[in-house]
Amino acid sequence: MAEQLATGNEAPDFTLTNSTGKQVSLTDFRGRKTVLYFYPAASTPGCTTEACDFRDNLNSLKSAGYEVVGISPDPEAKLAKFADAESLNFPLLSDQDHAVAEAYGAWGEKKNYGKSYEGLIRSTVVLDGEGKVSVAQYNVRATGHVAKLRRDLGID
Repeated sequence: MAEQLATGNEAPDFTLTNSTGKQVSLTDFRGRKTVLYFYPAASTPGCTTEACDFRDNLNSLKSAGYEVVGISPDPEAKLAKFADAESLNFPLLSDQDHAVAEAYGAWGEKKNYGKSYEGLIRSTVVLDGEGKVSVAQYNVRATGHVAKLRRDLGID
């Protein structure tokens, strides 16, 4: 498992495919503050709650200068179906080999019903316009996370 990122760290660069099959790189967001949120699986209850919270708060986040990008190990077709079903208005990126999640410290040991396994750890990393980490939150809860993040970022 990779180390979790901390404030001031340089964000690992990446290029992933979005829900429409287009390549998207971290460098595409240079000069803009960006919220990267890692979620385990599209169309599951917790991930849907979190995605819809980002969707519903996107205007206020954008008004404060933030872009939002969701990253999961789902294939592009599943992301497209999820985005369409939930009217998601921000990019969803496919990290099927979880290399980006690992680089960001969002992949590691999880426990469920007493069993340990490797998987995606629900996480949010906020980058400044220069590609440095300004906020890194791991093991976040799906419900209420966006409201907490807005408070932490000073967004009304």
